[in-house]
Amino acid sequence: MRTSWIGGFALLLAALPAAAEIRIAATTPNMGLLAETIGGDAVDVTVMAPHDRDAHYLEARPSMMAALRRADMVVSVGAELEVGWLPAAIDGAANPDVRAGGRGYFEGARHTDLIGVGGAADRAQGDVHPEGNPHFYMDPERFAEVGEALADRLARFDEDRADGFHANAADLAAAVDERMPAWREAATDAPGVVLYHEDSDYLMAALNVPIHGFLEPLPGVPPTASHLRELVDGLQGERGVVIHRNYQPADGAEFLQREIGWPVHSLPADIEPGADLDAYFDIIEQYVEAVTDPDA
Repeated sequence: MRTSWIGGFALLLAALPAAAEIRIAATTPNMGLLAETIGGDAVDVTVMAPHDRDAHYLEARPSMMAALRRADMVVSVGAELEVGWLPAAIDGAANPDVRAGGRGYFEGARHTDLIGVGGAADRAQGDVHPEGNPHFYMDPERFAEVGEALADRLARFDEDRADGFHANAADLAAAVDERMPAWREAATDAPGVVLYHEDSDYLMAALNVPIHGFLEPLPGVPPTASHLRELVDGLQGERGVVIHRNYQPADGAEFLQREIGWPVHSLPADIEPGADLDAYFDIIEQYVEAVTDPDA
């Protein structure tokens, strides 16, 4: 009888459904990576924004609404990075679980200290973010910090797997802690950088690399001839590099290269679809190598 009872119990367990995955709609590939890294096998992640487009300037699409409609959570960058499309996509999805303020709404920017908080919401000053610069994910330490907050949020959906979520967050933090000293050491003598947009400020600050200017005269405003000339005049005789994202126009960067001889690096910001955490670290490595080799 005992053997029969154990066998029947085993069959009963086999017939029980596995714990349901937490369905996540992530706004960007990097946020999708963070959700997968922290959630592991407990999550099913759909990424709404392409990896090679500027998430500032997307429009709400039916595919985004479909992902949000079936999601338990939306995992976003926040600080108004997706303000041009995410609220409209959430409205179109008609899913109350992922509306702002609900347990299924997660903004990474709310869980780390941001640069530039409190700026005036004045469109005359360009594409400003009063809540702060949203590009925290370019700082691996802040990225890991947000991962810890995401583990807390996922635990609300599945308490039985909470320990696993927190262990994954701890593993991410340890992986970052292992790499940051070498990256900082490599960047010790970096002479500085001109960026296209205020989108790599966090990483430059983490590496203690000076930012000598931006190709945009104001955030979100394309480079102008007069602004580029001012940059050139101010940087004559200096050493450094120019970095722009691979989806940003190269004309302004190439102008500086011709005028003052600084090398130009076109680099990604988000991982490609299907890539893992190593791909994120590889992106950071590319930036480190770029700023530490100004004579390339």
